[in-house]
Amino acid sequence: MEIGLAVPQYGRFAQLSSVLRVAREAESAGFHSLWAGDRLLTPLEPKDRYPGGDGTVPEAHRVFLDPFAVLSVAASVTSTLRLGTSALNACWYAPAVLARSLTTIDHLSGGRLDAGLGLGWSSDEYAAAGVPWEGRARRYEATLDALEAIWTTDPVSYEHELWTIAPSHIEPKPARRPPLYLAGFTEPALRRIGRRADGWLTAALPIPALTSMWRTVCRAAEHAGRDPAGLRMVLRVNPMVTEDGTPPRSGTVAGIAAYLATAAEAGVHEVILDLQHTATDDRHLLDLAAAFHAELSGLT
Repeated sequence: MEIGLAVPQYGRFAQLSSVLRVAREAESAGFHSLWAGDRLLTPLEPKDRYPGGDGTVPEAHRVFLDPFAVLSVAASVTSTLRLGTSALNACWYAPAVLARSLTTIDHLSGGRLDAGLGLGWSSDEYAAAGVPWEGRARRYEATLDALEAIWTTDPVSYEHELWTIAPSHIEPKPARRPPLYLAGFTEPALRRIGRRADGWLTAALPIPALTSMWRTVCRAAEHAGRDPAGLRMVLRVNPMVTEDGTPPRSGTVAGIAAYLATAAEAGVHEVILDLQHTATDDRHLLDLAAAFHAELSGLT
């Protein structure tokens, strides 16, 4: 199992010095990847529940840096780390604009981009982005179609009721088509992953739920004539490290790592450790990251 780390991006870590220091030291420590998320705002009276914890948006998310910017900074001070998004809210962006932003990161990093996309969960954010909440799944599919066209054809053309790309050169192209990871937990989302993605962005679920959902992904891949063995499962965990707690949401490093070891046995290929909720500063975050890396390195 590969070990990734969430890039400093929100709360007390939303600063240039943290991005630079953690990116450099993560690469030196042997981490495989850095990942950025995508939050736009924190409503005072949310229309939708946050999909974690007690449903309340974490206080730290009130300050959230742009994912494209933080990954570009990380790219500038690293040379081997993969750079991923977990996950961009794909429907907020016109496909040509999204492709340009992602391809720029891939180009500047020498082909190290892993593109992770999702539908998001907040209708308030959709409203602020000027994108209809209704019909988002259909918009999502069209976005994926347009990205494929932009990344793999030249000249590019794409016609849809939402966007028109006249026959054009759109360059640079990625060094190779970036691996595409999709998030989601519903039956349609899991089938979409099996049908058209390179992997699944998931969360720290109970192991039986994780394996059941993964079987749905693999069956969908087989039905689409694809080899499920070529797909990857990437799990994000956002733990609170404490002396007591219930892994994987909270607990000791050893306890949370034991859950992740079981997840690896269940088929998880890569874990993303997001330590920004529990760490107090850069040094603490890096020390926790090193402790997890030591516990999990035998699984790689």
